[in-house]
Amino acid sequence: MLASPRVESTSRLGLLRRSPSFGYVFLATAGSSFGTYIATIALVVSIYDLTDSSVWVAALLITEFLPIVVIGLLLGPLVDRLSRRRLMIGSDLVRFGVFAALPFVESPAAIVALAAVAGVATGFFIPAANAAIPNLVPDEELVNANSLLATAETLAWMIGPVVAGAMLVVWSPSVPYAVNAVTFLVSAGLVARVADSKLRSEDPITRGHWRDVADGVKLVLTGRPLRTVLIVWNVALLGSAAINVAEIGFAKDTLDTGDLGYGLIVAASGVGLALGSFLVAPALGKVGLRRNYVGALVLMGVGWGAAALSPTIWLAVLFIIGGAAGNGAAVVCNRLLVQRGAPDQYRGRALATIMSTNYAVLGLTMAAAGVLTEIYGPRSVWLAGGVVFLVAALVALVMTRWLPIAAAAEHDAMEASAESAVAALVNGRPGPALSAEVANGTPEPALERIATLLEEIEERRALESRRPS
Repeated sequence: MLASPRVESTSRLGLLRRSPSFGYVFLATAGSSFGTYIATIALVVSIYDLTDSSVWVAALLITEFLPIVVIGLLLGPLVDRLSRRRLMIGSDLVRFGVFAALPFVESPAAIVALAAVAGVATGFFIPAANAAIPNLVPDEELVNANSLLATAETLAWMIGPVVAGAMLVVWSPSVPYAVNAVTFLVSAGLVARVADSKLRSEDPITRGHWRDVADGVKLVLTGRPLRTVLIVWNVALLGSAAINVAEIGFAKDTLDTGDLGYGLIVAASGVGLALGSFLVAPALGKVGLRRNYVGALVLMGVGWGAAALSPTIWLAVLFIIGGAAGNGAAVVCNRLLVQRGAPDQYRGRALATIMSTNYAVLGLTMAAAGVLTEIYGPRSVWLAGGVVFLVAALVALVMTRWLPIAAAAEHDAMEASAESAVAALVNGRPGPALSAEVANGTPEPALERIATLLEEIEERRALESRRPS
C-alpha cells in the first residue's frame, strides 16, 4: 500500500526506535535545520548592520537558493553516483567549516561568499537525504517518515528565528554562528552511524556525467508522478512567492497591525505547516494520495484567499493556519510522489532536478511579486496567490487521473509508472558508442545530442591533457 495503515499518534515517533538508521538521519536533519534558521537570522542582521543596504541582504538571500538551482541542473547525478553517506557527511563538514569561520569575518562580500559555499553544500545534502529515506524505513512507514521529517523541519522554522532573536539581544551574531556550526558537526556524527549500504539500495547507473544529467531531466518529464510534482508545484510556487513577498505589507499596511501583526502571521503559518505535515499521515491512510494532494491545494487557496479578504488580523490568522496546514500536507505528498516515482538509482538526480526548477521559479516570481505588490497592493497580491493555489489544485486533479482513488491500489500504480518511465529511458536512449543516430536510424533527441556533445568535449580535453607537451 502507498499510504501507511492507521497508526496511533502515540506510536508514530516510535519509528525512530523501530528504524534506528532513520532516527539518526531524522535527528541530523532536525538539528541542522534548527541551527540553520538560527544562523539565517544572524546572517541577515550581520549583513544589514555592516552595510545598511537591502541590496546586500537580497544578495545574501539569493545565495541560499541559487546554488541549489545550479546543482540540480548540472550536478544532480552526483547524488546517485557518489556515496550518499559520504556526500551528506562532507556537506555537513563544509557547512561546519563555514560557520566556524564566520565569527572571524567582517567583510560583507566575504560573508556572502561563505554563505554561498554553505548553499552549495546544502544543495547536495537535501536531495541526498530525501533520496535515502525510502531505503531507511519499511514501505508501509514511508508516509509516517516523511510526515515526521516535514514536521521537524517546520518546527525548526518556527522556533529557530525566535531563539536567534533572543540570542542577538544578548550576544553578537558570532554565537548563533557557533551554535549552527555545532549542529552540523553533530549531524555529521549521526549520519556517520548509518551504514552506507542503508542509504542506497542498488548500485548506481551512469553513462557519463552529462548523459546522466539528460537522463534525470528526461525521467522527470516522462514519469507521471515526477512530472506531476514538477508542473503542479511550480504552479503553486507562483502563489507562494506572491504570499511571501506581500506578507509584511499585508500585515503592517493593509491591516495596520505593525510588527506584531507581521509576527502573528509568520507564527500562524508555522503552526499551520506543522499541523498539516503531522496530520497528513493518518489522512493519507484514510482517503489516499490523490484526494489529499488536491484537497491540500484547495485548502491553501481557500485559506489564503479568505485571509486576503479578512478585515482583521485575528480572522486572517485563523484562515492562514488553515492555508498553511494545506501547504504542509502538500509538501509530504510531493515527497511521496518523487520518492515512489523514481527508482533508487535515479532518485537523487530526479529530486535535484525538481528542486532546481522549484527554486528558480520561486526566485523569479518573488522578483515579479515585488513589483506587482507596489502596483496593486498587498491585499490584491494575496488574493491572486489564493487563486493561483486553486489553479494548481485543478492542474493536480487533471494530472493525477492516472492515480487510483483507493489507497490500496496506489502503490501498484506508482510502481508501474516508475518502471514504465525507466523502460522508456533505457529503450529510447543510444548506447555509449552511438552518437547522432539511434539504433533504428532515427535522429537522437536534442537533449541527448547536447549531452553527447558535452561528453565528447570532455573526452577530448582529457586526451589533450594527457599528451606530452
